[in-house]
Amino acid sequence: MNFEEELSKGNFMISKCSKCEQVIWPPNEICSKCFGNAEWKKSSEIGKLIEFSLKDDKIFCLAEFDSVRIMGTINSIKEPQIGQKVKLEKAQIQDGNYYFEMSLC
Repeated sequence: MNFEEELSKGNFMISKCSKCEQVIWPPNEICSKCFGNAEWKKSSEIGKLIEFSLKDDKIFCLAEFDSVRIMGTINSIKEPQIGQKVKLEKAQIQDGNYYFEMSLC
């Protein structure tokens, strides 16, 4: 499985070691801890807001999904709260970069 190929289809995939069960991030086919093979699964759509900042009416954030922290934007007119649940709405590659868009739950 190719992480970037799946991301370009809108699927945010998480790799987990089949041997030691550690989440592998950045995504890889081999575990950096025990060198076991990765198993892939689609990430949960619901995560937790870790941090955010506002700039020009745009909310940038760090959110955690299945023990993986990703940076993205939040579409909301309300100011979010740290620890609040967020839903992953878009996962893709945009202009050669990973792009994640979320909404508040």
